[in-house]
Amino acid sequence: MRRGYDGVVVTAPTTIPYERYSIHSAHRWIGQALAAALKRAGLRPRDVDGFCCSSFSLGLDTAVGLTQHFGISPRWLDHIPMGGASGIAALRRAARAVQAGDADIVACVAGDTNHPDSFRQQLTGFSRFSTDAVYPYGAGGPNMSFALLTDAYMRTYGATREDFGRICVSQRSNARNTPHALMKRPLTLEQYLAARPIADPIALFDCVMPCAGAEAFLVMRDETARALGLPSARLLSTIERHNAFAEDPIQLRGGWAVDRDELYGMAGVGPGDIDLLETYDDYPVIIMMQIEDLGFCAKGEAPAFVRAHDLRVTGDFPHNTSGGQLSVGQAGAAGGHLGLVEAIRQLTGETLGAKVADAKLAMVSGFGMINYDRGLCSGAAILAAGG
Repeated sequence: MRRGYDGVVVTAPTTIPYERYSIHSAHRWIGQALAAALKRAGLRPRDVDGFCCSSFSLGLDTAVGLTQHFGISPRWLDHIPMGGASGIAALRRAARAVQAGDADIVACVAGDTNHPDSFRQQLTGFSRFSTDAVYPYGAGGPNMSFALLTDAYMRTYGATREDFGRICVSQRSNARNTPHALMKRPLTLEQYLAARPIADPIALFDCVMPCAGAEAFLVMRDETARALGLPSARLLSTIERHNAFAEDPIQLRGGWAVDRDELYGMAGVGPGDIDLLETYDDYPVIIMMQIEDLGFCAKGEAPAFVRAHDLRVTGDFPHNTSGGQLSVGQAGAAGGHLGLVEAIRQLTGETLGAKVADAKLAMVSGFGMINYDRGLCSGAAILAAGG
């Protein structure tokens, strides 16, 4: 049994409001998030002795280059290129650094810019797998890959577009109360079903919208947070898995299914104890997989699950309470931190939008780095109020 995370808390949830396009660099967005998190905590740059960064658009820079940009001198440093799983990975590493005494206060920051041509440029050099095995066939980008996954899931488990639509409509409802959400117009199931096709069976509202923005949080010991007067959430458990089920011909499950018993065992809770769930949501099919693989229902039963539950903030299964990336926007690697920052807000009473009533336990899950037919990275964490 792995050692728990006793005494480790997360605090200072920070969002730099998203913009559809930006002429500024990722460095500026990340720097703004770091500065805002430190201001929220009443800290100076020299007080941060741990720094973890995630971004797709830093160019040749990594976290070490940013230390000079931001005037910090950490004794613990990490750069995590895991996209939608980066928030969980950053939290895991930062928590262990704090426990070991390698750092006292770790700033975990993710952000990206979005020039008008950024997304196309990013796709052309996303990975060696893409360059060698996908683009020579005239294909590329996540819409095509997730269309394959969505089609396979629908054929295997009988999911319908209406089932995916219920997720998107619920998240749009949640986003209408979130100040920095880029998509706040009401969305009905009828509008979802009538949307412009993108890559069959995916249509417009199944796809995240790239944008610019940044997210951040701080990891420290409970006594440090209390001394600073910061409300915080306790870290109970985490899991992380890469390239799970490599033998599957196409991805219908993820690494959460391998390690979820350890996730719940470390926290001493079960799926029925979770008050809110924040899943990585670049496409609705991945939400379905996470609901199943995290044990909220059996494999293949997520379509029935979303039909039977209200996923809005005020519903019986609050899910992606800020609106998630599908309605807030996908600020590059910051998308991997969005759900975690929102969960901290919900548990500490610092919500920007609607609050889940009496929220005591939150689960956050991440997913990232797709190579044509599967995402390679997965992770999850359980947080508790009362830090």
